[in-house]
Amino acid sequence: MKKVLLSSVVALALLGSGLNAAENKTMEQSSAAQKSQNVSTMAVRHAKAAAKAKRDDVKVVKEAVDAVALTQEVLVALDKKQKDEAIKKLEKAIGKLEVVMSHPKAPALIPLSASVVAHEFPGTAYDVENAVITSIALLQNKRVQDARLIVQTLQDEIDFVTLNMPLVSYPQALKLAAKLLHEDKVDEAKRVIATALHTFVEVDVVTPIGILQAQELVSAAAKVAKKDKKLALAHLAAAKAALKKAEALGYTSTSDTTYKMLNDAISAIEKEVRGKNKAEKLFEDLIAKLKEFKEKAVKSITK
Repeated sequence: MKKVLLSSVVALALLGSGLNAAENKTMEQSSAAQKSQNVSTMAVRHAKAAAKAKRDDVKVVKEAVDAVALTQEVLVALDKKQKDEAIKKLEKAIGKLEVVMSHPKAPALIPLSASVVAHEFPGTAYDVENAVITSIALLQNKRVQDARLIVQTLQDEIDFVTLNMPLVSYPQALKLAAKLLHEDKVDEAKRVIATALHTFVEVDVVTPIGILQAQELVSAAAKVAKKDKKLALAHLAAAKAALKKAEALGYTSTSDTTYKMLNDAISAIEKEVRGKNKAEKLFEDLIAKLKEFKEKAVKSITK
């Protein structure tokens, strides 16, 4: 009977140690995954900070901003039948723009405002694919607005947006409007001014978040590969997931490097880290490829 009891105690002890080992392994994996998530979060945070610093460096031309405000006031005055007041404001706006145009290095587009907008998709590549399939099904059933609500969420990017005045056409439009007002052609002048206010050029510089995250995660993996294999592998797995999501969302690069090449390069590093762990050169090459891929994935869109 004692032997049976002793066997039971030993079995329970072994079972307990097995459970503890499994629990410890799960905790280690969870900790590594959390650290990878922290790297991804910091990558986005740093990118936002860099974009905001760039925004603060944009030299908004006060005279141009004032001219736009005066132009809007002209329309208000004309709506109130205050033609003389409108002419005065219009001439003042033209004067401010002539100051801008007199500068020898005046650019073709004058910045009126700059902003940073981040769109972060919270799911995985699998979620993206499901959303695409769902939106296609909705469109096939002519549920366009329902599909639009889904498609609008399919962004994972940091946008640097500037609103610009075209210096060639805008002042000329105001001069034409002034001429028309002097000729008492009020309705025509209003149409010219309204059109001018819709000629501003928006330039969006789009940076895909997933590629930024992959770049930071691979760099983080390179730093810890020698001392913490598990953490390095967690970072590399997260980098793969980030690139897969960026690809699923349709972010492309003009680089000769492709998503498949990057994925294969990460797989080669994972194999080396699990083995002899002499991946320094592999890391160096991949980091360079990711840097180029990211730089050529940044898109400038003019609206």
